[in-house]
Amino acid sequence: MEGVPIRSVCRSISVLQVINTHGPLPLMDIARIGDLPYPTVFRIVQTLVHEGLVEQEPYGKTYRPTAMVESLAHGYRYEGPLTDACREPIAALTREIGWPLFVAVRVGQRMIVRESTHAQTSMTFESCNAGVTIPLLTSTTGRAYLAALPTAQVHAILDSAEHNRWGIDTHFERDVFLRKLEAIRARGISAAPFTSREANRTASLAVPVFADGEVQATLTLTYFFNAMNEQTAIGRYGDTLRALAARITDRLDCRAVAA
Repeated sequence: MEGVPIRSVCRSISVLQVINTHGPLPLMDIARIGDLPYPTVFRIVQTLVHEGLVEQEPYGKTYRPTAMVESLAHGYRYEGPLTDACREPIAALTREIGWPLFVAVRVGQRMIVRESTHAQTSMTFESCNAGVTIPLLTSTTGRAYLAALPTAQVHAILDSAEHNRWGIDTHFERDVFLRKLEAIRARGISAAPFTSREANRTASLAVPVFADGEVQATLTLTYFFNAMNEQTAIGRYGDTLRALAARITDRLDCRAVAA
């Protein structure tokens, strides 16, 4: 179904996602992370408070999600082989190396975490658990996914993003972005500092996960930025991450054959 999205609804969803992922946050930070005007964010947050989805912390000017947000997921049940295929392998690798991993799939213009080991290790600053959403165009995770797609599909995604201004700023240059994706394809891994409100405290490496010859998800390893530089991280964990993605792919393909 095609149609013109309702801008106010898109913005309201974006604000709720920002608060749910990064909160508690003051209004200025919500506006900055969501790339939205402050007055717009103020009105949306007040609406979310009225609806019981967000509340202001008692002793500050920050806003956090309430338990009511859980009601938004009650009708959704993810059923598929991906979590079963990756749960044990990523947990085993986290036990071995300490760093957390997660597997995410693309949903529209974002990546959503399906399985994570962030709760299984103390070597993390971020609560990147199942259900957390990640930008498609600006994240290490998202770019690893896009680099594994056929060029025509990438152009279609960028066309949609540019039309709706999803993750696209005024300085976005498509040719530059496509060259970055080509570099990721060439070295077989996506790597960049992870941007959060605790700027540059963590960084990540990401590789695609395939099934039946097509990219299905992204496998991401997160590490402390001051523990090692990017090249050291790739040299130390790049082959391990690619091998783990291949193992998950084998498990997915085996399940498909069995089914």
